[in-house]
Amino acid sequence: MVKKISESALDFIINEMIEVVENSKDEIFNISEEARKEHEHLIRELKITKVKVAKHIEDGDQLEQKVRYSRQRLAEVSRYFDRYTETDVRAVYERTHAMQTKLAVMRQEENALREKRDDLERRLISLSQTIERAEGLAGKISVILNYLHDDFKQVNEMIEDAKEKQEFGLKIIEAQEEERARISREIHDGPAQMLANILLRSELVEMSFRKKDVDQALSEMKSVRKMIRSSLYEVRRIIYDLRPMALDDLGLIPTIRKYVTTMADYNDTEINFTPIGEDKRLNQKYEVAFFRLIQEAVQNAVKHAESTLIDVKLEIGKKNLSMLIKDNGKGFDPTLKRDKSFGLIGMRERVEMLEGKFNIDSKPGKGTMIFIQVPYQHT
Repeated sequence: MVKKISESALDFIINEMIEVVENSKDEIFNISEEARKEHEHLIRELKITKVKVAKHIEDGDQLEQKVRYSRQRLAEVSRYFDRYTETDVRAVYERTHAMQTKLAVMRQEENALREKRDDLERRLISLSQTIERAEGLAGKISVILNYLHDDFKQVNEMIEDAKEKQEFGLKIIEAQEEERARISREIHDGPAQMLANILLRSELVEMSFRKKDVDQALSEMKSVRKMIRSSLYEVRRIIYDLRPMALDDLGLIPTIRKYVTTMADYNDTEINFTPIGEDKRLNQKYEVAFFRLIQEAVQNAVKHAESTLIDVKLEIGKKNLSMLIKDNGKGFDPTLKRDKSFGLIGMRERVEMLEGKFNIDSKPGKGTMIFIQVPYQHT
């Protein structure tokens, strides 16, 4: 329950972060669009202003020539005052003054237009920089969003995977303790009890010899021999459960064949084993790993899937070791996380340690198929 709450809280935090970043990206996009519209407007206004500046310069230069000519005319009139009437002199003076006033106004307008042009150019540069920064920031936010959508989700999955592995590790420790307790009980109830009986029987043998009752001594010796044989059988059985001796002596395929036969007889289940490829000894770690993988898969099919038919195939190829276990059991949904599915987690861990592939195909009511392939180079 705590795990589900923590996962839900982490998903909520990630979704909140994604929403905030997406909103920020939208705001930056709106700012960029407004800046771009303003930039286009300023470009149009700058073009108009430049045309006006050029027109004022041209008109001003022409007017300045007229003013220069008018001033020359005024100087001539003033020098030869007696040749012109007072009305002519006043007209020349007023016309010259009016043109000078108009030229001053025009030059002021020209300066104002120049200042406006320069201000527009500065604003365009600033807006260009703003647009460039906004686009760069939008690109960075897109990268962040991709990280939040994909990589951060992977981080969440890694955290969940780490939790599963932690639980799996604790489960291994618990299973080890249970296995130690089971072995302890089996040794106590089996070989230990028999050894105690053997010790008592040996004392009876000794007593019989002292009484010179040879027949009784021989009878006790036979009983002791039978107990020793039974104790040896129990010890060998316990050792086989821990690690089949046939795996070291005969190899993988004979050991699997014997294990499958024993499981089929004991559980009244049809189990077919088909070896493919060359029957040869493999590196010890691969033999142990594949025996445990088949052991776990078959036990799951028998105990949990309630299968009546199990097919086991093992292929020893030139570059790969492949294993296929298929059953007609009740199946399950692999996408749903199930409690106490540590057997499958352990199998996946073994395959990953060997850098192999582990696939499960199962549906409720449709059975289960497990495919494992591990790279292996024969020497």
